[in-house]
Amino acid sequence: MLLNPSSLFSDLDRLEEIEKASLRLVTQALFDYRGVAQEIFREETDNVADIGEDITREALDQMGVSKVDQRLFGKVDYKRARYVFHPEYAIKQALFVDSKAEKESYGVARVQVTQTSLRIRQVRAGKNVDIQGLLPPIFPDQTGDYITTTVFVKYHYKTNSANGKNLLESITVAALPNGMLQNKYNPTATDTIWVAGPDSPQRGEDFRTRLSFARLQAKARWRVQRISMPPSEFVWDS
Repeated sequence: MLLNPSSLFSDLDRLEEIEKASLRLVTQALFDYRGVAQEIFREETDNVADIGEDITREALDQMGVSKVDQRLFGKVDYKRARYVFHPEYAIKQALFVDSKAEKESYGVARVQVTQTSLRIRQVRAGKNVDIQGLLPPIFPDQTGDYITTTVFVKYHYKTNSANGKNLLESITVAALPNGMLQNKYNPTATDTIWVAGPDSPQRGEDFRTRLSFARLQAKARWRVQRISMPPSEFVWDS
């Protein structure tokens, strides 16, 4: 009855179809919630990173998604074991959605190795880097495996110098490819979707990287969607 996630190794078009549908879900939830999100950013005094996490969780909970009674583990803000239903198939999915909130940083999202199933291949300090992401492409379970899908949400805001309030300007939603899609999206260190991360090897910090929205869009334009604030309309970028 359910599609075996392992079958997607030989059916990458279907894998991308699942990721596109998942991106549509998250994007729609945030679009519907954007007015509330703007108000929360303006009125809340919490850390902006915490505000972004809360907004993502509230937006997806308000929309509601199918749910499987399975606990997921991982360093991601929103985790949901669920079913993906399609007219031709159904599959179990481990949906991971991580949130970022930063000022004047529109083109990238910070990514830890625990948040991706891709190998991170890039050039850093003139040397090729190849580090395996620690999120499995298929999330194992005794009752049936789950396909892993990762979405990043980036909240772009600025602070009003007069009153100190935060103004949410836009939201970027990006679908990070599953590790099965390595050869399409990041085959080599020079053919990559990554740029140098914020970690400092000199200070012994853990490796991190940054996802480049422009490089990801160059591979598949639909994988990055930008939501403007009301009253602007949203058009899916395909």
